[in-house]
Amino acid sequence: MASAATALLILTACGADTPPEGTGPAAPSPSASSSAAPSTATPSSPAPTSAASEAPSAVPTPELPAVLEASKPVSFNIPTIAAESELLHLGLRDNGSLEVPPDGPGAPASWYDQSPTSGERGPSVLLGHVNATGGGPGVFADLRALQAGDEINVVREDGSTAVFAVDRGEQYQKDDFPTLEVYGNTDAAELRLITCDGYNPETGEFDDNYVVYATLVP
Repeated sequence: MASAATALLILTACGADTPPEGTGPAAPSPSASSSAAPSTATPSSPAPTSAASEAPSAVPTPELPAVLEASKPVSFNIPTIAAESELLHLGLRDNGSLEVPPDGPGAPASWYDQSPTSGERGPSVLLGHVNATGGGPGVFADLRALQAGDEINVVREDGSTAVFAVDRGEQYQKDDFPTLEVYGNTDAAELRLITCDGYNPETGEFDDNYVVYATLVP
């Protein structure tokens, strides 16, 4: 599930657009055809008829990866970088921009509540700051240290834990942000961790976003 509105991600003066809601193409309906075979008969007897119906076998649908039932995320932890926090549930402001977590020492990360819940099919989005107000590390300060295979644990309201394995991390300029790649629908249950990057000392702002991609562990 993607946002129905275009939103601006603003994390300590960095941003990226979210895509409009998109759905995959509908699966074609199987069709059936029938044919009748003519028969011959003698004049003294009624003409028997026979019909044969054939229905083509349905095209098999590729099996999708297993996912979890919907349940809102309440906290996360990443053991390899000792990052953890409760998760706020934030959405869109009236002007269409994305609400972001509070900035400051110990500020938590947030789940974007118009993305799938963590473990559902599609990309679940978590947002966090790279630094804190007045200096010091933010909750997502060490995302760049994550390597492929590192685990991200998301605890959910139903008491279950969705475990994701890191696929990769990418840095994007905010004026060239790949919205569909980050927010577009996926067949698997995936996770996106998004923070600021590319600090510009001349402006005191972050010019980029850093995105970690992860996939649910079966």
